[in-house]
Amino acid sequence: MEFKKIQTKSIVVLLATTMLFACEGNLNEVKQMANQLQGPQSTTKDINLFYTDSGKVQANLRSPKMLDFSQEEFPYREFPIGVEVDFFDEDSTKNTIISDYAIIYNITNLIDLRGNVVIVTSDSTELNSQQLYWDESENWLFTDQPYTIKMPNGAVNDGEGFDANQNFDNFNSRTNTGIQYIDEQQ
Repeated sequence: MEFKKIQTKSIVVLLATTMLFACEGNLNEVKQMANQLQGPQSTTKDINLFYTDSGKVQANLRSPKMLDFSQEEFPYREFPIGVEVDFFDEDSTKNTIISDYAIIYNITNLIDLRGNVVIVTSDSTELNSQQLYWDESENWLFTDQPYTIKMPNGAVNDGEGFDANQNFDNFNSRTNTGIQYIDEQQ
């Protein structure tokens, strides 16, 4: 009887050990599969996306490539080859943003534009910087990087760091120098 108990215990220990090693093998396989799945959920090429509201075009986004990481814990979309976006106002005037790289964070609605960032407004005002953030939910732009603004009247403003509403009606520069033209008749 004692031999049967020992034999039964040995078989149970052997089965448990086998299962443990089998599970460890499966765990390693699962980890390898997870490592293979790292990367974008999808890749899109030659995007030409229109955003409409009530049948009216609000924006047009174009990019050679978009990587979608919406499966991540902090989801985002990346435009590694650059992006160009046209925004249309109520009167159909167009404002354009161009950059060499962009990333959109889905949860925070923060857009990070990098490399040769250019904004051209409908009145031909042009802003240039190497990096610019746009808080889409607050309609607010900001950067800590140097920037240059060229006004339609020829005025030029160079500075380092600013924040502004997206219409540039409220513009706060940390430091700036430039040439301003003032209409004395007004």
